[in-house]
Amino acid sequence: MVEAPSDGGWKLLAPLRRVEGWIASVPAALPLLALRLALAVPFYKSGLTKWDGFLQLSGGAQYLFGQEFKLHLFGAQYPYPFPMAAAYGAGIAEIVLPVLLVLGLGTRFAALALLAMTAVIQITVPEGWANFHLPWAAMALSLVVFGGGALSLDRLIGLGREKM
Repeated sequence: MVEAPSDGGWKLLAPLRRVEGWIASVPAALPLLALRLALAVPFYKSGLTKWDGFLQLSGGAQYLFGQEFKLHLFGAQYPYPFPMAAAYGAGIAEIVLPVLLVLGLGTRFAALALLAMTAVIQITVPEGWANFHLPWAAMALSLVVFGGGALSLDRLIGLGREKM
């Protein structure tokens, strides 16, 4: 443990401590809301590309899941099992889960599902880990642990409890 010098040398840090205190006083609800929005946007945008109409899967999504996407496991590539079911599931999840995140409804469950989706995306597109998958996983894991915060429907209905 470092002790303060008797000559008051720590006084130089007083302005820095004040600023740090102001920053630390930001309510946790704000960064949690920002995390919910930041995670929701890329998944929702991706979900929009999978549909040509209500529950009408786009040709691009059908092609990607049926022909292009492969699971990279143990040094080999494997086609998706039940590719159309996977495409429908991904398309529905990429619309519904981001909406739940934005509302802060079932935040921990929605974030956990997006974390699982991120893991599947990672083994499908392994080169995307640093730019996309790692930040998505970090955001999702933070929301799983801390919940949606005070600015969420979870809190309003008594579902969300903050760990902070």
